[in-house]
Amino acid sequence: MSHDHAGHDHGHHHHGHSHARSSDRRRLLLTLAVTFTFLILEVLGGVFSHSLSLLSDAGHMLSDVVAQLLALVALIVAARPADAKRTYGWYRLEILAALGNGLILLVLAGGVIWKGASRLNEPVHIESALMTAVAALGLVANLLSAWLLHGATSLNVRGAYLHIVMDTLSSVTVLIGGLAIWFRPSLGFLDPLLSMLIGLFILYSGYRLLREAVDVLLEAVPKDLDLARLTHAIDHVAGVLKVHDLHVWTITSGRHALSAHVMVGPDEDRDTILATLNQVLTTDFDIQHVTIQIERDTDNPLCHGC
Repeated sequence: MSHDHAGHDHGHHHHGHSHARSSDRRRLLLTLAVTFTFLILEVLGGVFSHSLSLLSDAGHMLSDVVAQLLALVALIVAARPADAKRTYGWYRLEILAALGNGLILLVLAGGVIWKGASRLNEPVHIESALMTAVAALGLVANLLSAWLLHGATSLNVRGAYLHIVMDTLSSVTVLIGGLAIWFRPSLGFLDPLLSMLIGLFILYSGYRLLREAVDVLLEAVPKDLDLARLTHAIDHVAGVLKVHDLHVWTITSGRHALSAHVMVGPDEDRDTILATLNQVLTTDFDIQHVTIQIERDTDNPLCHGC
């Protein structure tokens, strides 16, 4: 039984990958500074104006800060090299951070919706001018943060970016609510309603992040990859009879891996086929970690079960 493991050059790709990560790190640090400053401002604004929607938005901003901190720690730790115990290195930590992040969002959403519902029964007077001013500043902060994180590559940083996009929407919501209450104080009930709407936003973004992280942990086929097209591409390499025991999974965001058994004709040159397969998988499907076992239909009595 013969094992031919794909040994191709990771160097160039790995360099590009680590460059993307250090760029993600810089963006995150700046965003964290902006978000944290405005979080303090929103909490103070929410307390002094009695605005629940402003406090909900601050809660959302707190989740942004947590998301960015988790993403930052994960990026730093994930950059540590592989060792004898962790042959993939620490990449999965990033996915665990995204998972924790999603769970925090769900808990936060529940709290915000519950608080909004109870405030509907007992309305309070809202300082709408202060609420509007702080919401406007919060919106500026969110737009700045979204611009900083736009185009990030890691799932974790994309998670942090998603938080900010949702937060931008909730800042707009609070701003509109503040203006409405300012011009018509009788619309005070809008404040808890808007905070519940923000809660639903948070719920949705938490669910999406959780689903993506769980897919990676379950080693599901990456969602940006068409398995039928990939199988078809392998089958159509000259000399390949069939492919089986094919697995494609994600190590961490942006890093896919594949293992497969490929059956070839008795007179085919294994090395040529292996080189072609590597070329196809790396170039057409952006799979950086490829392990292929080449088999001839004559030499493999042990593999019928795989």
